[in-house]
Amino acid sequence: MKAQPRNRIASSAKKVWRINASLYMLLVVIAAGVVTYFQDAWSIPDLVLYIGWGVIIAALFFFIWLLPAVRWKRWRYEVFEQEIYIQSGIFIVTQTIIPMIRVQHVDTEQGPILKKFGLATVSVSTAATTHQIPALALEEALELRDRIGVLARVEEEDV
Repeated sequence: MKAQPRNRIASSAKKVWRINASLYMLLVVIAAGVVTYFQDAWSIPDLVLYIGWGVIIAALFFFIWLLPAVRWKRWRYEVFEQEIYIQSGIFIVTQTIIPMIRVQHVDTEQGPILKKFGLATVSVSTAATTHQIPALALEEALELRDRIGVLARVEEEDV
């Protein structure tokens, strides 16, 4: 088994993931608010509402506070001349090796929240799938994209 990849993604990735989780959880809170508002009309017992709100509060803590920190801690990557090594996962850690010879193209992506924090995602496409290295500092993402592009081109010339 290989050692863990050395490079981490940007620490501000946690903020981006927390904002994204907050937006999704806002929908859940609004839905729960609607259910609470119509509690009497829909004959929902108080106990069900208390349990539901307890689950929502636990989910808010888990998805907004805990999960981004664990996700960031596990996310690592490293680029070698022959391969790209990616490690990710929360409960199940996945270690992926992408041979440079399989790389078809490399992109950078930057949505509005990533742009606010000066981050970008690098997407590495092979014939089978696309792998992403999320939330890198923009300058680092551009350098990584260019480096992978050069290494993948060299591999194609060797074949």
